[in-house]
Amino acid sequence: MKVSPEIGTWLARRSSKAGDWTTRELVAAKGGTTVSVVIPARNEEATVGAIVTAIRDELHGVLVDEILVVDSRSTDATAEVAAAAGATVVAQDAVFPELGGLAGKGEALWKGVAATTGDLVVFVDGDLHDFTTGYVTGLLGPLLTDPTVAYVKGFYHRPLGAEADGGGRVTELVARPLLNMFWPELAGFVQPLAGEYAGRREVLESIPFVANYGVEIGHLIDLLEERGLDALAQVDLGHRAHRHQSTQALGRMSGQIMQTLFDRLERHGRMVTAAPPATLLAQFRRGTSPGVEREIVLTDLTSPQRPPLNSLALRDIA
Repeated sequence: MKVSPEIGTWLARRSSKAGDWTTRELVAAKGGTTVSVVIPARNEEATVGAIVTAIRDELHGVLVDEILVVDSRSTDATAEVAAAAGATVVAQDAVFPELGGLAGKGEALWKGVAATTGDLVVFVDGDLHDFTTGYVTGLLGPLLTDPTVAYVKGFYHRPLGAEADGGGRVTELVARPLLNMFWPELAGFVQPLAGEYAGRREVLESIPFVANYGVEIGHLIDLLEERGLDALAQVDLGHRAHRHQSTQALGRMSGQIMQTLFDRLERHGRMVTAAPPATLLAQFRRGTSPGVEREIVLTDLTSPQRPPLNSLALRDIA
């Protein structure tokens, strides 16, 4: 069996490796283009400083013009560590406070776009243990050298214990099967939920951001529908090690991603349902009270989203 000719052509045309460009080549291609790096971080004091330091020491003032950490309601010293390392730090809820605050990674990303000015915006997760600046240069490569590329996703090997590619469980169990069913054009993406990606500002400001973990799959679907597959690219960033979440946390993440996907099915006219999917997730854990073996935990998976930034009258709410 083979992938469709469309996907095969896309894979050959739009897949690359971070090492395909040197920093010097990208600086030459950059010209007057400005670049912002946005790092969403929630309780990442152990890792965010090293990430900011590497970008500051190797790329800032050369290829990167702005390093912004969005502190997503941390209860540790994330903000202080990031600022000491040289980043500009903004509290998630301090950006457009008139709009009220939403919880979630997508909210931090949307606020990060709003609080930066670069023509290109690179997103890097704040929990990476083995970060190198090749993540940033790799994601910028297609955008700086090909004006027809609008958005670039990273992919990598993701270890889990002794398994070289055991990470990305939500991708393999939830996101990939559903994308192959309903948007098979996106089947060529190795890591559709990757937290490392980059895009042109006018593109990022033209799409909504789901406030929670549905943000990445929402981006891919919306951009495919609005821009077409050839506007999207992916880059092999090598290896990614980060903090792994519990199975129950991954269940909640999966529910948010499924809610987003079903919302997109309706928005883009691919499915009509008699009733919307329920948003309440029931999970079970060991009891914490004497005589209680198991207790139920309920989570609301409602997935609010922020509208495209270019639809807001920013002058009125800034």
